[in-house]
Amino acid sequence: MSNSADSPQSGSSPDRIRRFRPVRVLTMAVFALAGLIFFTSFDTANGTNIRTDASLLKLSDLIQERSHKNGQLDESNGSLRDDVETLAERDNGSTAAEAAELAALEKHAGTQKLKGKALTVTLNDAPPNATAKLPGYPEPQPDYLVIHQQDLQAVVNALWQGGAEGIKVMDQRLISTSAVRCVGNTLILQGRVYSPPYKIQAVGDPEKLQKALSASPAIQNYMVYVNVYGLGWKVEEDGTRTMPGYSGTVDLHYAKPVE
Repeated sequence: MSNSADSPQSGSSPDRIRRFRPVRVLTMAVFALAGLIFFTSFDTANGTNIRTDASLLKLSDLIQERSHKNGQLDESNGSLRDDVETLAERDNGSTAAEAAELAALEKHAGTQKLKGKALTVTLNDAPPNATAKLPGYPEPQPDYLVIHQQDLQAVVNALWQGGAEGIKVMDQRLISTSAVRCVGNTLILQGRVYSPPYKIQAVGDPEKLQKALSASPAIQNYMVYVNVYGLGWKVEEDGTRTMPGYSGTVDLHYAKPVE
């Protein structure tokens, strides 16, 4: 007896129909998926700019907004601290010697205003179309033309070594827990964001501060890029200035072991 599945006359048998049905379903699914991909690509190309920087702009706006908010909170915190100190000074039970010791500690902590001769260092990016000004140097890469974190740190460290009594970066006073950090082409300092040019002001002996800047190996290396590629560098004596005290939080935050 012959098998109906192998017979030429069995093309319309139920077994034959069931054998081809999965193939037809798979084919329809492939065409449906291809259609969906085509529609999505068409919609993206016509309705959305896939190279847009809109998301980056939104993130930048958010960062600037938070930076501005942090600045306002710092000012409010500083005002409240002044009120607390005024109330505490009315009758704190301390002796004159203890009050003098506390005032000295506050001065070194950077939370009080500081008046004295000041020196300001300004760093800035080079022009985007800068070329090598001296023979024997390669044409600049983008990395050569911007201020880096180590450049700002080099200036701050040199000023401390030169005997600075206090340092202000942009509009913020530095304290012992301050960290000068850069992300991309922006400076992030104590929760606030800044763009170049960067101004660093120090109160101290201007002559000693100048010598410390000149003696710093890191700044000497930076000056090569100033002379060759046009990075910004300016040192100015400002006369007598009053530097604001640090107005942010002074609480220490640290990690704790999991119990």
